Amino acid sequence: MNDIQKPDFDQSFQDKLQQLLEWRRDVRHFKTDALPDGLLDHLLDLTCLSPSVGNSQPWRFVSVDDPERRAAIRSNFETANTDALQGYDGEKAQLYAKLKLSGMDRAPVQMAVFCHEETSQGHGLGHKTMPEMLRYSSVLAVHTLWLAARAHGVGLGWVSIIDPEKAAATLEVPEDWRLVAYLCIGYPEEEQVTPELVQLGWQDRQDDCRKVLRR
Repeated sequence: MNDIQKPDFDQSFQDKLQQLLEWRRDVRHFKTDALPDGLLDHLLDLTCLSPSVGNSQPWRFVSVDDPERRAAIRSNFETANTDALQGYDGEKAQLYAKLKLSGMDRAPVQMAVFCHEETSQGHGLGHKTMPEMLRYSSVLAVHTLWLAARAHGVGLGWVSIIDPEKAAATLEVPEDWRLVAYLCIGYPEEEQVTPELVQLGWQDRQDDCRKVLRR
């Protein structure tokens, strides 16, 4: 007989979960305060509870601590950001130029998340027809880390304006690892329930995300 007690996710818990989802923000403005000892390890332990195709757990974490490597990654971002600006014109270009799109200047923790695309773990289950499922699994890990961090009052910012191949070279990771996310982690300077891009007029929330196409 299974003696494991099923948890009671009551209304109070459900309300808290909704608040957690609402208050999860993509943070760019960080305090420089270090995280308490052991907290990052705890967050990564929670992250490893994420679902993954075939139980492959393909995510790989790289803590970027070396100042020279951090500087190289930040230079990578600045180059990519300048290139991205060229894709806009008029008012949108002016607004883009004002956006703060990275917290690399202050975030005490910087971590790259890679997907090990040749992992033997999981024995190939579930991703022969859709090999991208490995990367999707790694993205789920990032989301789990995001929520776990928020629940502990820690902010996370996902920097996607970056050359992934150059970043991999900077961090000297195995050739079959592919960059999924470069993360800035730390305590936020201020708490906001409204996404910064909404506040600054870049993009409002859309109702289309709730639409369901029925067949």
